Amino acid sequence: MSPELIAVLAVILVALVFDYTNGFHDAANAIATSISTRALTPGVALGMAAIGNFIGAHFGAEVAKTVGSGLVNLPTGRASLAIVFAGVLGAITWNLITWYFGLPSSSSHALIGGVVGATLVAAGEVLWGGILSDVVVPMILSPVVGFVLGYLVMLLVLWIFRNGHPGKLNRGFRWAQTASAAAMSVGHGMQDAAKTIGIIVLALYVGGYQSDAETIPEWAFWTSATVLALGTYAGGWRIIRTLGRKIIDLRPPEGFAAETVASGVLYFNALVLGAPISTTHTITSAIMGVGATKRLSAVRWGVAGNIVGAWILTFPAAGSIAALFYLIVRPLFAT
Repeated sequence: MSPELIAVLAVILVALVFDYTNGFHDAANAIATSISTRALTPGVALGMAAIGNFIGAHFGAEVAKTVGSGLVNLPTGRASLAIVFAGVLGAITWNLITWYFGLPSSSSHALIGGVVGATLVAAGEVLWGGILSDVVVPMILSPVVGFVLGYLVMLLVLWIFRNGHPGKLNRGFRWAQTASAAAMSVGHGMQDAAKTIGIIVLALYVGGYQSDAETIPEWAFWTSATVLALGTYAGGWRIIRTLGRKIIDLRPPEGFAAETVASGVLYFNALVLGAPISTTHTITSAIMGVGATKRLSAVRWGVAGNIVGAWILTFPAAGSIAALFYLIVRPLFAT
């Protein structure tokens, strides 16, 4: 086995480790609301989320292409593989740190920040135009859109069912949450499995085993989808508790509204724009918007502030960790 092939396989392996951590770190995105409202049992919710992630991965090609070719421009060779390897290690480390503290930070932004951080310290070329249009702008807009739409959709739900019996409405919306949680799971797969696919394709390209960083081999879809599904099924209970219970007290109507809004935002960005947005940011902001319809004080803004702090820190933290990893692993990829 050639040194180049070993290096490519090492990057693909660490990308799949990231994929698994992404699964249990971001499992909360799809199921926290359904579990907290008791619309679904934890086992059923996790199983449905895993299946949805697996299905959604096959619709995330545009997001994968953005990650693989639209963020950094790396020459072929083992030196570039060291950059990708270190970038993914930085993302994994940040995922584990935020998981430990129960903070729903963005695995997507950790991955992008890690790759950019390693590229910068290696004096590589970062495509800042792509970062601005495909990452920064969606990063700012998706939480705003999620909050506003969450607020408006919840107002609409409250108006439509203003004369309904609370008990019957809660039972009905528990059933409706089965559909909205499934939609959220598929949207998560479109976004997050696709990002690992993009890293796999980038590794194949810079390793010299593919002529471009946009063509996606079929096995990459199946592998990334399977690993993400397994990670999701493992569950991330610390973050599930934060999203499902600590931001607002969710009932089935709020859970349905938040999941419906978040999944719609994910679908639009994945299928129409090909933008790698954060599922975490989207569902969290939607939950906040839904909660604000009760009264602004219904949202626990202290918890929300900690989450926003983690969002702000994700890019520089994952990038800095990745830069350190690059200095460590660079000799292992020397030609």
